[in-house]
Amino acid sequence: DGPIQAAVTEFKTKKYALRYVGSMVSDVHRTILYGGIFLYPADSKSPKGKLRVLYEGFPMALLVECAGGKASTGMFNGSVQRMLDLVPTHIHERCPVILGAVRDVDFVLGKY
Repeated sequence: DGPIQAAVTEFKTKKYALRYVGSMVSDVHRTILYGGIFLYPADSKSPKGKLRVLYEGFPMALLVECAGGKASTGMFNGSVQRMLDLVPTHIHERCPVILGAVRDVDFVLGKY
């Protein structure tokens, strides 16, 4: 969506280094150690996101928040939500993921 694209473009102009290991656990581990943000937003092909709430989103969101960060879904189901406030309706429900340093997550969420 537009706000995510705008945020990523601004991160690039601010000379943020973009990294992508391809494993959420590895990427989030690196984000916790060195700062930054992990984005896995929804797209037109997967409007509900791709990562599963119960066993991908919640565990990483809890770790990031315990480390002093912030975890959100971005715009999801009509509102911007804290990831850990979601109430799943079925076991394999999916959602978009935005998590990392509070400053960076707030920057992205401010685009909405």
